[in-house]
Amino acid sequence: MTQPHPRKKVTIKDIARVCNVSAQTVSRVINQRPDVAPATRAAVEQAIEELGYQPSALARSLVQQRSRTLGVIIAGLRYVGVSQTLHGITAQCKESGYALMLAELSEFKGSNLLALIDELNAHHVDGIIFAAPELDDNVATMQEQLPATCPPVVFLKSRPHPRYTTIVIDNREGARTAVRHLLQSGRRRIGHITGPLKWLEARQRRDGWADELAAAGLAAEEECWVQGNWSSGSGEAGMEELLMRCPAIDGLFAANDQMALGALHYLHSRGVAVPEEIAVVGFDNLAESAFFYPSLTTLRQPLRELGSTAVQTLLAQIDGAAPPSDNLITLKPELIVRASTQRNA
Repeated sequence: MTQPHPRKKVTIKDIARVCNVSAQTVSRVINQRPDVAPATRAAVEQAIEELGYQPSALARSLVQQRSRTLGVIIAGLRYVGVSQTLHGITAQCKESGYALMLAELSEFKGSNLLALIDELNAHHVDGIIFAAPELDDNVATMQEQLPATCPPVVFLKSRPHPRYTTIVIDNREGARTAVRHLLQSGRRRIGHITGPLKWLEARQRRDGWADELAAAGLAAEEECWVQGNWSSGSGEAGMEELLMRCPAIDGLFAANDQMALGALHYLHSRGVAVPEEIAVVGFDNLAESAFFYPSLTTLRQPLRELGSTAVQTLLAQIDGAAPPSDNLITLKPELIVRASTQRNA
């Protein structure tokens, strides 16, 4: 282990090198941030004491000041889930007396990510919510690029990370609930229209569909699922393709309500009775889903709760509260049963 020169002023980088951690981790310990493992915190504090590190008084005073502003990094506002989550964030910020600074990614992969982080840091936000959907490696890229000076960050609907709190909706279990409901209503050949599989949520819902079929001793047949893009048009096209590839299906789980609407439209145009011949379940519980024909059985996503929980969790961490032991908070979808799966409705 290399020790710094005795006459040289000890810096954060020196502490980081001695402890074999990042400068960002040392900064989190100094600023009494909760998102540091206890063993790591103890090692850093010991090194600070042994090496005689003295943080800048000016820097410490700046840390203690608050802007009462939170930053939100977001993308895909045209999608219902993203916009409803933002609504929950906005409402909770207002209730908590915080302003909101929105930083929108020009593309999901976030080639301008560092610039957005720098912009939020320049405005001295007290914390950041990463609310953009997880596609491919965009969230991992964000986590790798966070600078040492970054305030607390909470991630939404992404894969868990050991250093950051992540708040998710249980898409996999929600999909299993949808398929279980179809099975309990007597359906045995259940098709699925996925969202775009670059999206983590779409993959999780497809996995839940396959899991529940397997639990019932049924195969998740390749010809019984097709990929959509969240739009009603892709739901209509997907329903047409499914009936050609798997004409015996008697149930459908669509990965969102808009694709379910397109599927219902196609079935109605071909004279296929819903739910008598094919029962349909969506995912989202759009306000309009109760007024589809027939009204749509669906899973209600707690999207506004997701946004408000993100703000509450972030503010607690800013105040020094410890994160959950596994850095993960999970919200559950709720099944809403309507006429599209009820034969007697």
